[in-house]
This record gives sequence, C-alpha cells and structure tokens, in this order.
Amino acid sequence: MRSLVLVAGLVLAGATIFTILSFSAAPASGPAGPAAESLQERLRRLPGDYRGWARLAAQYVDQARVTGDPSYYTKAEGAIGTAARLRPDDDAVLTGQAALAAGRHDFTRAASLAERAIAANPYGSAAYGVLADARTQLGDLPAARRAVDRMLGLHPGVGAFARASYAAELRGDQAGARSFLEYAHDDAWAPADVAYARYYLGELALHSGDLTKAAGWYAEALRAYPAYTPALAGRARTAALAGRLPEALDLYERVVERLPLPQYLIEQGETRLKAGLPADWTLLRAQRKLFQAAGVRDDLTWAEFEADHGDPAAAVRHARAEYARNPNLVAADALAWALYRAGEPREALTYTRKATATGWRNPLLRYHRAVIERALGEPARVDARFDPELSALARFS
Repeated sequence: MRSLVLVAGLVLAGATIFTILSFSAAPASGPAGPAAESLQERLRRLPGDYRGWARLAAQYVDQARVTGDPSYYTKAEGAIGTAARLRPDDDAVLTGQAALAAGRHDFTRAASLAERAIAANPYGSAAYGVLADARTQLGDLPAARRAVDRMLGLHPGVGAFARASYAAELRGDQAGARSFLEYAHDDAWAPADVAYARYYLGELALHSGDLTKAAGWYAEALRAYPAYTPALAGRARTAALAGRLPEALDLYERVVERLPLPQYLIEQGETRLKAGLPADWTLLRAQRKLFQAAGVRDDLTWAEFEADHGDPAAAVRHARAEYARNPNLVAADALAWALYRAGEPREALTYTRKATATGWRNPLLRYHRAVIERALGEPARVDARFDPELSALARFS
C-alpha cells in the first residue's frame, strides 16, 4: 500500500508500505546532518522548546524511513516524550506522537492522537494527513477520505494530493488516482518531492501492466533525485517482470545495500529463485528482530512471507493478528491467501472478497481471488500475465 514513509511498509512493507507516515509526502533528502545538529544545539540552549523537540522527533521518524534503521524510532520516542512532558496538549506534539505511533504500526493510537491534535488545532494539515493514513490502515476508508478532503482544503500540496490519489485508487478510480499524482508532480519543486510523484506514477503504470511506461517514470524519478531508492527498486521490478533477471539482480543488490527493507529483501529473494538461484533470507530475519526491538509490530509482512515461502500455518497466525488490529484491504488479502495456502479455501473466500470489495485494481489481490475461486469450482479468470513466482513485486509500496 502506498504510504508516505517507507517502513516495512511503508513501503510500510509486506506492503511497504502500508506503513509510513510522516509530516511530508516525500522522503528527506538525506540523513539528518547539519539541520538536525543545529536543532539539537538549539535544544541544548532552549530545553523548554517543546515544538523543537517535536520537530526533532519528526526528523528521527523520517530517518527511520530513509535509512531503514528502526533504532531511530527509539530516538524519536525520547524526543517526543520530552515534548509531551513540556506541553502534552500542543497540536504539533500530538501530531508527532501520532506519526511515531503510525511508524510503529499502532494505527489505533495514531488515529486517536491525530484526532486530539485536530481538536487542539483544526487548521493543522499534518494531523489530517496522519489521520487519513491511520484510518486507511484501520480499514475505515470513508473516514480516511474525509480527512484527505479536509487536508486538501487546508493545504493542497504534494502530501494532500498523494493521499487523494491513493484514496481514489483504493476505490478503483485509476484516472482520478493519476490526476491527483499529476497535481502532486506539478506542485512539487524539491527534488525528493518530484521523485516521489514520478515514482508513484510509475507504480500506477506498473500495476496496469505497462512496464515500458513504468520504467520511464522510475528513470525520471532517479533523474530528479538519484538517491531515491524506491525508484531504483522500481527499475529492478520492471527488469525482473520483463525477464531481464541478471539486470534485475544487479539492481536489487544496489537497492538492498542502500536500504535493506523487508519488502526489497523479499523481492530480491524471489528474483533469485526465478533465476534458479537460492534465496538467502538471513538478513530478512535479522531485520525482523531489529524492527521488533524498536517496537514495530509487522505481522503483515510475515503473513505474506510465510504464505509464499515458509509455513502456511504461521502465515495464518500472523494474518489473523494483523487483520484483528488493522482490518484493511491488504490485511484481508493476506489472511485470504494464508488460509488458502493452509488448505482452507472456503474461509479464504470471505476475506478475498473483502479485499477486492472496493474495486481496487491491484493485480496481486485480483490474482489471489481468482485462484481461490477456482479452487472452489467457481468460474474465475487468472490473468496469464501475472507471474506468481514474483508475487512480491506486485505488492503495492
């Protein structure tokens, strides 16, 4: 799922993206560096600057997204905790707490904190962005759309347009999704924002089956901002799906060196298997422990991974836990597929229908539904263009 931050999504993973939530739609231009240092120096001089502490927490959440290092969440927790002790009811502080909760996949808490921030300041657009993201993850698409509409009314910039695009896509409005991304592209001026918009235009093309157009957008994203790793991963996907496996593996090696997120590690592993090479999941499992230690709960990634590459019974356990907390479309699909792989296609049918109920034209969800329906003897057409050996490459980031 598209998110505005790349934790195992994000991006999160599984769906990389269902996860990421920040104060801006695009990634930061690089490590915190001088800006963070100057802010830290200011906070040493003015330790009572609660909004400064909130900004520092936001920088740390961004760094968790940009670097894939979940230890930044622990740093963000310290900074936002200081801000909350100084001014617990400030809207910027509450929004920072909400963004951190979302980054850790605690979307119920994120929504609650974002609503408190809005109550404190109904004109703070960032809180509506976090609320929209959290409500999407919780499966409440009408509430998410209301938050997006309010954000558009307050601050119609890249962040609002990107969220409006995703809301349109989830309800099956491909043309609307593309239009909003074009608005985001037209509004963007910072290289990272331009790259972000171009990348998701590429994702729309990829999931509609146009590999050539997708590759073009990914290349344009990298031209705007060469350090934008998601676009490099997009190039790897298009190469793999086009059958250029050596090229794809070379690109994935560069991707995981930059940003070893679970989504990318799984994509790399599947591409290796497709090429007749063994997949090594060691780093993936290490990343899981790091995210757990940082307080990130991500049953979705492990439900998807175990269903395709491990233990279907474990996949069902993870998927049920994820869906119980976050009953969204991707979680419904993960539970459906885990149940099917565990030999329970009848129960899987209920969840695959929920996953596809809004008209979202996601190729992975549609493939899963067709396979499950055919297993039950129902008429269903499996898209011959879909490669189940590279299913992770079709997950929405």
